[in-house]
Amino acid sequence: MIKGYIHAAKPGEIAPGGKKLLDVAGRAVALFHVDGAYYAIDDVCTHDGGPLAEGELLGCEVMCPRHGARFDVRTGKALCMPAFESVSTHDVRVDEDGVHIAVD
Repeated sequence: MIKGYIHAAKPGEIAPGGKKLLDVAGRAVALFHVDGAYYAIDDVCTHDGGPLAEGELLGCEVMCPRHGARFDVRTGKALCMPAFESVSTHDVRVDEDGVHIAVD
């Protein structure tokens, strides 16, 4: 266990191109496995609160299932309308015990 982080996934639990919805200190967070790395963002579309973990993951972009807004899972940046605001990201660390997400 890494101090200041919660355990999010076991080694190999999330397949490449996969995702997992988590509760991190009472906050819904979507964890993505993309190109051998893990990224975590808030599971809330900044346009209307849609659940991003339910959206389609296309490379490094996740599309909100409600209105099609897209976000870069690496940076949280909003990539197209109707979203203008970025989504919050969370630091991710990987060690022999698995994947860990920073607790704010």
